[in-house]
Amino acid sequence: MAPSARQLTVADVLAALPGIEVSPREAPPLSFSSVVTDSREAAAGSLFVALRGARDGHAFIADARARGAIGALGDQLLADVCLGSLPDGQARPFVYFRASGAVHDAMGALQQLASYWRDQHSGTIVAVTGSVGKTTTKEVIAAVLRDRRRVLESERSYNSEIGLPLTLLRLEPTHEVAVLEMGMYSLGEIASLCRLARPTVGVVTNVGPVHLERLGTIERIAQAKAELVEALPASGVAVLFGDDRRVLALRERTPARVVTFGLNPDNDVWATDIRTHGLGGITFTLHARGEVAAAAAPRLGKHVVFACLAATAVGQELGLSLADCAAAMANLPPTGSRLVLRHGPRGSLILDDSYNASPASVRAALDVLADLPGRRIAILGDMLELGSEERAGHEEVGRYAARVVDQLIAVGPRARLIGETAEQNGLRSVTYAAGPAEVAVSRDFPGPGDVVLVKGSRALQLETLVARLVC
Repeated sequence: MAPSARQLTVADVLAALPGIEVSPREAPPLSFSSVVTDSREAAAGSLFVALRGARDGHAFIADARARGAIGALGDQLLADVCLGSLPDGQARPFVYFRASGAVHDAMGALQQLASYWRDQHSGTIVAVTGSVGKTTTKEVIAAVLRDRRRVLESERSYNSEIGLPLTLLRLEPTHEVAVLEMGMYSLGEIASLCRLARPTVGVVTNVGPVHLERLGTIERIAQAKAELVEALPASGVAVLFGDDRRVLALRERTPARVVTFGLNPDNDVWATDIRTHGLGGITFTLHARGEVAAAAAPRLGKHVVFACLAATAVGQELGLSLADCAAAMANLPPTGSRLVLRHGPRGSLILDDSYNASPASVRAALDVLADLPGRRIAILGDMLELGSEERAGHEEVGRYAARVVDQLIAVGPRARLIGETAEQNGLRSVTYAAGPAEVAVSRDFPGPGDVVLVKGSRALQLETLVARLVC
């Protein structure tokens, strides 16, 4: 018989956070339907965690309560918290927890609560990190496993010291596997996330010059990614991208067994015969453990093959056959949460990849654009946090774009270097814009049959341009 669902309770919070203050002192035996840190996401039965940041979450406890929250966790005295009155004079129980003692703030309390909740569940924890491609890889791993296992997948960009605990707090006894994404901006962050999640399978997609401005050198980025494989137990498995020498070198830094994936046949899992079919997705041949299987995925871009290989490696470690993995890939959604295909005016297509950008991810997006029929237009913005690689990274993208696109629009001061390099490499149609608002959208642009890629670092807010481009 499958285990029944169990919700976080007041008793769990008290057990997870010894010494925490609670009001009323004789708190009712409530169960919480969800844990949220944004009062707008509060619903009936939620526990709202009041974090301090650019905006103090304690100021939104009343809003969360009005939306249905039955509890709040903060670090401010209850006397200083405005609970507000409920709409229409409703009455329902409400409990307030105040972090105190060893855990003195709401952030620490959230993380300790998540760690406690993770200990109540025996399923396998799979963690994914890498400079680029970790979200796609996480999504494909979860999709492949979901065909045969009950899977919890981290949502959206829930890969940080806030998002990962929120994902762990969604664990239920029915979940056999949780697939978590781990991001970082500095050394020690992935190690901290691993202490919360305690993964037994760790996947590293690549090591590249992302956040180089913060970490300084590519070696320090590799060191940060190593924190995942170093945290794995000896009984665990490190799944490494074997075509990246920096990732492959991490095999010397883990007590876990190592499985590699890539295009090189020296890997444990590899692919051959990769073919792209535009909007029809990709086909390829899977190789693993002496077996071969034909595979197809309705995803845009050949870079998705790497995510499929990582998913195959993880799937086989968790008992799926090669045939199981290949069959599950055929049912992938056509696009992921990062690159979204949208319909533009006059029959144009918009490739919305505006979430973020690095040289490697822009090249991958340009590969998707190259596989599609029509006039290929790339709107590329600044790539931030490249540090000493800033000039080289933008020039590299400019050279690559010159081989792929029919028209380039460079947005932002750094992206000017993309455009100038593309022009130097023979691309004739290049224009420049200071920001997304300066990109002209008219009756003639985009035109019939145009395929438009929009990609740049998040700070440029290129999603505002996408909103003007789509129907």
